[in-house]
Amino acid sequence: MYRSKVDGWLAAVLAGGAAVSTLAAFGMIRTGSTPSLLVALFVLGLGVALPIWLVTSTRYILEPTQLIVRSGPFTWHIELADISDIAPSRSALSSPALSLDRLRITYARGQTLLISPRNPVGFIAEVEANRERTRHVADPGALAH
Repeated sequence: MYRSKVDGWLAAVLAGGAAVSTLAAFGMIRTGSTPSLLVALFVLGLGVALPIWLVTSTRYILEPTQLIVRSGPFTWHIELADISDIAPSRSALSSPALSLDRLRITYARGQTLLISPRNPVGFIAEVEANRERTRHVADPGALAH
């Protein structure tokens, strides 16, 4: 399992957003009205709980035949045999990556997913080792070559 690298600037933005959300929620709670309490709970969930969930749960799990990417409520399953390329990227597109030091995984007919494992070199090496083992299991004759 590989955890996502977290850029300091992103952690600061998320912490600032959580602080603002908390202050806004407490301001609404002080009014005491039921609609304000419901909105406050929504603001706390979206502004505090979701970012904490994303930061604490974003990980990349390598199994023998697949990569499982988890980030908060989102999960991707990518067959290792479907991966056609893994390349460094600095793309800021939305993705299950908490750093701009990213890897772009191209798989299954041109789909891409950006991830940011803390140890990208180790991650790529493990993906390739698992893919190699999978090829040998799928083609026992390959070991004879």
